[in-house]
Amino acid sequence: MADKLEITIEMIIHATEDTKKILDSFEEFFGIQEKEFSKSNLTGHFENPITILNAKITKKKAEKFLEILTTNLPEYQLEEVKDDLENRIQNSKLYLRLGKQDMILGSLSLQEKDAIKLKIFTPIYKKKDTLKNYVELLKISNN
Repeated sequence: MADKLEITIEMIIHATEDTKKILDSFEEFFGIQEKEFSKSNLTGHFENPITILNAKITKKKAEKFLEILTTNLPEYQLEEVKDDLENRIQNSKLYLRLGKQDMILGSLSLQEKDAIKLKIFTPIYKKKDTLKNYVELLKISNN
């Protein structure tokens, strides 16, 4: 399954945030280096600078990313993902949001606000298998 796995990472960095700390956290947790991110600079409200960082990882690196993510997320959050899987999947893509500040502080958690957007894609050949495939991919117990 790893050869078809693709994860897109997108995050918005505001002027008050330290881009280096966030990128260092990505390298520490997932081994994703700064050079793997593309960077866009924008201007927000009141002329505040905003940076958008994007990365796309595939195959074995994406599989390793998911392994680290699911190993480090609290068990109750994995259960919440499992219970809400139908609402998190659109066009064979699973959407998750990772807490930016928690990651900087050394832990992983799913959050909705001020989050790092994760888009996980693996081809699903039978629509009826979508939920089952993502449960297996995330290694969530199916009890």
